[in-house]
Amino acid sequence: MAKVVVFGLSDCAQLAKYYLDNDSEHEVVAFTASSEYIHAPTFEGLNVVPWAELERSFPPTEFHLFVPMTATAMNKNRRRVYEEGKARGYRYISYISSHATVLTDEIGENCFIMEDNTLQPFVRIGNNVVLWSGNHIGHHSTIRDHVFFTSHVVLSGHVEVGEHAYLGVNATIRDNIEIAEGTLIAMGSNVTRSTEPWKAYVGNPAKALDRGSLEVYR
Repeated sequence: MAKVVVFGLSDCAQLAKYYLDNDSEHEVVAFTASSEYIHAPTFEGLNVVPWAELERSFPPTEFHLFVPMTATAMNKNRRRVYEEGKARGYRYISYISSHATVLTDEIGENCFIMEDNTLQPFVRIGNNVVLWSGNHIGHHSTIRDHVFFTSHVVLSGHVEVGEHAYLGVNATIRDNIEIAEGTLIAMGSNVTRSTEPWKAYVGNPAKALDRGSLEVYR
Protein backbone atom coordinates (compact mmCIF):
# COMPACT_ATOMS: atom_id res chain seq x y z
CA MET A 1 0.00 0.00 0.00
CA ALA A 2 1.20 3.49 -0.88
CA LYS A 3 0.15 6.87 0.41
CA VAL A 4 -0.64 8.81 -2.75
CA VAL A 5 -0.86 12.46 -3.72
CA VAL A 6 -2.98 12.96 -6.84
CA PHE A 7 -2.05 15.72 -9.29
CA GLY A 8 -4.96 17.81 -10.55
CA LEU A 9 -8.30 19.26 -9.50
CA SER A 10 -10.37 18.21 -12.50
CA ASP A 11 -12.76 15.38 -13.26
CA CYS A 12 -9.79 13.08 -13.89
CA ALA A 13 -8.43 13.72 -10.41
CA GLN A 14 -11.86 13.17 -8.87
CA LEU A 15 -12.23 9.90 -10.78
CA ALA A 16 -8.75 8.81 -9.74
CA LYS A 17 -9.64 9.26 -6.08
CA TYR A 18 -12.87 7.30 -6.53
CA TYR A 19 -11.11 4.37 -8.19
CA LEU A 20 -8.22 4.32 -5.73
CA ASP A 21 -10.55 4.57 -2.74
CA ASN A 22 -12.88 1.83 -3.94
CA ASP A 23 -10.66 -0.52 -5.93
CA SER A 24 -7.09 -0.43 -4.70
CA GLU A 25 -4.95 -0.92 -1.63
CA HIS A 26 -3.60 2.65 -1.88
CA GLU A 27 -4.61 5.64 0.23
CA VAL A 28 -5.13 9.07 -1.34
CA VAL A 29 -3.89 11.61 1.19
CA ALA A 30 -3.93 14.92 -0.71
CA PHE A 31 -4.18 16.68 -4.05
CA THR A 32 -1.66 18.96 -5.70
CA ALA A 33 -1.80 21.45 -8.56
CA SER A 34 -0.03 24.52 -9.88
CA SER A 35 -0.85 27.52 -7.71
CA GLU A 36 -2.79 29.37 -10.41
CA TYR A 37 -5.35 26.53 -10.52
CA ILE A 38 -5.93 26.35 -6.77
CA HIS A 39 -9.09 28.24 -5.78
CA ALA A 40 -9.94 26.44 -2.54
CA PRO A 41 -7.86 24.83 0.23
CA THR A 42 -9.52 21.43 -0.16
CA PHE A 43 -10.81 19.13 -2.90
CA GLU A 44 -12.87 16.01 -2.34
CA GLY A 45 -12.37 16.53 1.40
CA LEU A 46 -8.57 16.53 1.23
CA ASN A 47 -5.97 19.28 1.42
CA VAL A 48 -4.68 20.82 -1.79
CA VAL A 49 -0.96 21.59 -1.79
CA PRO A 50 0.81 23.81 -4.35
CA TRP A 51 2.86 21.67 -6.73
CA ALA A 52 5.98 23.80 -6.25
CA GLU A 53 5.83 23.24 -2.48
CA LEU A 54 4.82 19.59 -2.39
CA GLU A 55 8.00 18.27 -0.76
CA ARG A 56 7.42 20.37 2.37
CA SER A 57 4.34 18.41 3.39
CA PHE A 58 4.64 15.22 1.34
CA PRO A 59 8.30 14.28 0.79
CA PRO A 60 9.14 11.74 -1.94
CA THR A 61 10.70 9.41 0.60
CA GLU A 62 7.27 8.76 2.13
CA PHE A 63 4.65 9.47 -0.55
CA HIS A 64 3.91 8.40 -4.10
CA LEU A 65 2.40 10.42 -6.94
CA PHE A 66 -0.37 9.71 -9.42
CA VAL A 67 -0.87 12.05 -12.40
CA PRO A 68 -4.18 11.15 -14.12
CA MET A 69 -4.27 14.06 -16.57
CA THR A 70 -6.01 14.32 -19.93
CA ALA A 71 -4.36 14.18 -23.35
CA THR A 72 -4.24 17.95 -23.86
CA ALA A 73 -1.46 18.98 -26.28
CA MET A 74 -1.18 15.35 -27.38
CA ASN A 75 -0.18 14.20 -23.89
CA LYS A 76 2.71 16.66 -23.65
CA ASN A 77 1.31 18.39 -20.56
CA ARG A 78 0.90 15.08 -18.74
CA ARG A 79 4.42 14.06 -19.75
CA ARG A 80 5.86 17.34 -18.45
CA VAL A 81 4.29 16.92 -15.00
CA TYR A 82 5.18 13.22 -14.86
CA GLU A 83 8.84 13.86 -15.71
CA GLU A 84 9.08 16.79 -13.29
CA GLY A 85 7.81 14.58 -10.49
CA LYS A 86 10.40 11.93 -11.32
CA ALA A 87 13.16 14.54 -11.39
CA ARG A 88 12.07 15.59 -7.89
CA GLY A 89 12.46 12.04 -6.65
CA TYR A 90 8.84 10.86 -6.56
CA ARG A 91 7.75 7.31 -7.28
CA TYR A 92 4.50 6.60 -9.09
CA ILE A 93 1.70 4.12 -8.68
CA SER A 94 -0.42 2.70 -11.49
CA TYR A 95 -4.11 1.96 -11.18
CA ILE A 96 -5.37 -1.19 -12.92
CA SER A 97 -9.05 -1.89 -12.45
CA SER A 98 -10.01 -5.19 -10.88
CA HIS A 99 -12.77 -5.25 -13.52
CA ALA A 100 -10.27 -5.29 -16.40
CA THR A 101 -9.02 -8.49 -18.01
CA VAL A 102 -5.26 -8.23 -17.79
CA LEU A 103 -3.21 -11.13 -19.15
CA THR A 104 0.16 -9.39 -19.07
CA ASP A 105 2.39 -8.06 -16.30
CA GLU A 106 4.36 -5.68 -18.54
CA ILE A 107 2.71 -2.44 -17.45
CA GLY A 108 4.67 0.69 -16.56
CA GLU A 109 4.20 3.35 -13.91
CA ASN A 110 1.63 6.12 -13.71
CA CYS A 111 -0.80 4.14 -15.86
CA PHE A 112 -4.56 4.60 -15.44
CA ILE A 113 -6.34 1.48 -16.72
CA MET A 114 -10.09 1.53 -16.13
CA GLU A 115 -12.81 -1.09 -16.11
CA ASP A 116 -13.61 -3.47 -18.99
CA ASN A 117 -10.27 -3.13 -20.74
CA THR A 118 -8.94 -6.37 -22.19
CA LEU A 119 -5.16 -6.71 -22.39
CA GLN A 120 -4.28 -9.94 -24.15
CA PRO A 121 -1.13 -12.02 -23.56
CA PHE A 122 2.25 -10.56 -24.54
CA VAL A 123 0.96 -6.97 -24.54
CA ARG A 124 3.43 -4.35 -23.32
CA ILE A 125 2.30 -1.02 -21.84
CA GLY A 126 4.78 1.80 -21.25
CA ASN A 127 4.77 4.55 -18.63
CA ASN A 128 2.21 7.33 -18.23
CA VAL A 129 -0.48 5.63 -20.32
CA VAL A 130 -4.25 6.14 -19.95
CA LEU A 131 -6.65 3.42 -21.09
CA TRP A 132 -10.17 4.68 -20.50
CA SER A 133 -12.92 2.07 -20.18
CA GLY A 134 -13.74 -0.75 -22.57
CA ASN A 135 -10.74 -1.04 -24.92
CA HIS A 136 -9.38 -4.21 -26.54
CA ILE A 137 -5.57 -4.40 -26.72
CA GLY A 138 -4.60 -7.29 -28.98
CA HIS A 139 -1.87 -9.84 -28.35
CA HIS A 140 1.79 -8.97 -28.94
CA SER A 141 0.97 -5.25 -29.23
CA THR A 142 3.07 -2.51 -27.65
CA ILE A 143 1.86 0.84 -26.37
CA ARG A 144 4.73 3.25 -25.77
CA ASP A 145 4.92 6.01 -23.14
CA HIS A 146 2.53 9.00 -22.83
CA VAL A 147 -0.37 7.54 -24.84
CA PHE A 148 -4.12 8.07 -24.33
CA PHE A 149 -6.86 5.65 -25.40
CA THR A 150 -10.42 6.91 -24.97
CA SER A 151 -13.13 4.17 -24.93
CA HIS A 152 -14.02 1.14 -27.04
CA VAL A 153 -10.90 1.25 -29.19
CA VAL A 154 -10.04 -2.04 -30.88
CA LEU A 155 -6.31 -2.50 -31.27
CA SER A 156 -5.56 -5.69 -33.18
CA GLY A 157 -2.55 -7.92 -32.63
CA HIS A 158 1.08 -7.03 -33.34
CA VAL A 159 0.46 -3.27 -33.41
CA GLU A 160 2.99 -0.75 -32.11
CA VAL A 161 1.62 2.54 -30.80
CA GLY A 162 4.20 5.31 -30.59
CA GLU A 163 4.63 7.88 -27.85
CA HIS A 164 2.09 10.72 -27.54
CA ALA A 165 -0.56 8.97 -29.63
CA TYR A 166 -4.25 9.65 -29.01
CA LEU A 167 -6.97 7.22 -30.08
CA GLY A 168 -10.59 8.37 -30.18
CA VAL A 169 -13.77 6.53 -29.21
CA ASN A 170 -14.59 3.48 -31.34
CA ALA A 171 -11.41 3.67 -33.43
CA THR A 172 -10.32 0.37 -34.98
CA ILE A 173 -6.70 -0.44 -35.76
CA ARG A 174 -5.85 -3.40 -37.98
CA ASP A 175 -3.10 -5.86 -37.14
CA ASN A 176 0.62 -5.65 -37.94
CA ILE A 177 0.86 -1.88 -38.42
CA GLU A 178 2.53 1.01 -36.61
CA ILE A 179 0.76 4.02 -35.13
CA ALA A 180 3.55 6.57 -35.28
CA GLU A 181 4.59 9.03 -32.58
CA GLY A 182 2.08 11.82 -32.04
CA THR A 183 -0.66 10.28 -34.20
CA LEU A 184 -4.24 11.35 -33.52
CA ILE A 185 -6.94 8.88 -34.57
CA ALA A 186 -10.39 10.49 -34.69
CA MET A 187 -13.43 8.76 -33.20
CA GLY A 188 -14.91 6.01 -35.33
CA SER A 189 -11.95 5.88 -37.70
CA ASN A 190 -10.62 2.61 -39.15
CA VAL A 191 -6.86 2.57 -39.59
CA THR A 192 -5.65 0.03 -42.14
CA ARG A 193 -2.11 1.28 -42.76
CA SER A 194 0.78 2.57 -40.67
CA THR A 195 0.58 6.27 -39.90
CA GLU A 196 3.02 9.16 -40.17
CA PRO A 197 4.30 11.04 -37.10
CA TRP A 198 2.31 13.94 -35.68
CA LYS A 199 -0.57 13.68 -38.15
CA ALA A 200 -4.32 13.43 -37.53
CA TYR A 201 -6.36 10.70 -39.22
CA VAL A 202 -10.11 10.45 -39.81
CA GLY A 203 -12.51 8.26 -41.78
CA ASN A 204 -12.98 4.71 -43.04
CA PRO A 205 -10.40 3.94 -44.18
CA ALA A 206 -8.65 6.68 -42.22
CA LYS A 207 -6.76 9.36 -44.12
CA ALA A 208 -4.48 12.11 -42.89
CA LEU A 209 -5.82 15.63 -42.50
CA ASP A 210 -3.96 18.67 -43.76
CA ARG A 211 -3.59 19.83 -40.16
CA GLY A 212 -1.19 18.07 -37.81
CA SER A 213 -2.27 16.42 -34.58
CA LEU A 214 -1.00 19.27 -32.42
CA GLU A 215 -3.14 21.71 -34.42
CA VAL A 216 -6.21 19.51 -33.94
CA TYR A 217 -5.67 18.82 -30.23
CA ARG A 218 -3.86 21.76 -28.68
